[in-house]
Amino acid sequence: MDFNSYKVKKSRRVVAVVVAAAVTGILSALVADTLKVITEHYEEAFLENLQRNRYLIFIIPLIGLTTIHLLRYFLFHNKANKGIKEVLDTINKNAHTLPAYKIPSHYFNGLLTVIFGGSTGIEVSTVVSTAAIGALSSRKVSYLRKYRTDLVCAGLAAGVTALFNAPVAGFLFAFEVFTRRKSKLHTAAVVTAVLSSYLITRFFFYKQVFHFSVTNWRTEALPYMVLLGVLAGLNSVYLTKCVLFCKKFFGSLQNDYARIIGGSLLISTMIFFVPNLYGEGYDGIKHVFQHADAPSLAIILPMLAVLLLKPVATSVTLGAGGDGGVFAPSLFIGAFLGLIVCVVLNHFFGLGLIPVNFVLIGMAAVLSGSIHAPFTSIFLVCALADNYVLFIPIVVASLVSKWVAAAIFPYSVYTYQAKHASGALAQVASAPRSRP
Repeated sequence: MDFNSYKVKKSRRVVAVVVAAAVTGILSALVADTLKVITEHYEEAFLENLQRNRYLIFIIPLIGLTTIHLLRYFLFHNKANKGIKEVLDTINKNAHTLPAYKIPSHYFNGLLTVIFGGSTGIEVSTVVSTAAIGALSSRKVSYLRKYRTDLVCAGLAAGVTALFNAPVAGFLFAFEVFTRRKSKLHTAAVVTAVLSSYLITRFFFYKQVFHFSVTNWRTEALPYMVLLGVLAGLNSVYLTKCVLFCKKFFGSLQNDYARIIGGSLLISTMIFFVPNLYGEGYDGIKHVFQHADAPSLAIILPMLAVLLLKPVATSVTLGAGGDGGVFAPSLFIGAFLGLIVCVVLNHFFGLGLIPVNFVLIGMAAVLSGSIHAPFTSIFLVCALADNYVLFIPIVVASLVSKWVAAAIFPYSVYTYQAKHASGALAQVASAPRSRP
């Protein structure tokens, strides 16, 4: 009788976790999709105004960063947003769970950062918001608290699924970056959230981000795709180092106004001379695909400028108080890098490589090196391409990029912050305490 009661009780809890994961997936999809739609609408509106008056760029980022600072100070009690580190702490440590205010905080800060020109994306803002939804659902029912990690992972996986309409990438992102739990219940919770998010997005918010045609690839081009993977790994490290340097530099500034004014001025100046640096950069990637139809050597210098400045613009945005991460910038950098490599090889060696293939492979490779999650990158870009024609070369380039990046610098932005935060806590804990 006791054994049967235990089985019934366990079954009810499993059902409760799965139902909570489904609700989490639906709410996460609504948060991610509305943020995506609103951001895209206002980003386009601001870009149209900038085309009429380029000098507006010198006040737009300042307005955005100032608004974020005021919201953080007056509405969110001056509590800093630490991005992915907050989610990692919730999952991997005995830390306080993500509070509910993280949902509107990251939602509005991510929106304001991008539409006012911050050179980053809404992906990390979405991930933290949807992870907080999962954490909130685990607090609403007392016996769900022990399943907090499962529901947090369910929320963030659902968020990535909704942003890119990529359910496999959403599932793998939770597994590769956050936790490698192999329990059946954990898998069931994440899969349930991903599927519910995918259905909501597919039927109510679906819009293909990029439009291009990928038909084939040639095996003799594989060595050049390996070369692209190596270069992508180097660019990933450059992006990571830039972000870490700027966060440390701006974090050392005691005066908030100096940080905001200085950061916004740097962002404005870079965007004034290189307009493709504005916002998340998906509009710039669309221009890359347009050039991919008939690329020429004349586009190399402008694209090299973008390639070198995008990591700096992203890093300054994050350091100056913007909300976001390296997800969208990695895709942006990879697209430009892929086209540059293809144009140079075709011009000087007459190889006849297919530009659009290299653009897509570059996107996956740089993302893989930046977040150290090759399989997430592979399936995400295949979802963006809406086919798996380039699956093998994308796998090769992504794995090479991750290996090169990890060999040069063994941390991503996420893991570096988590490691050094742990080290700081350990030093505080081990420091000798003076007696009263």
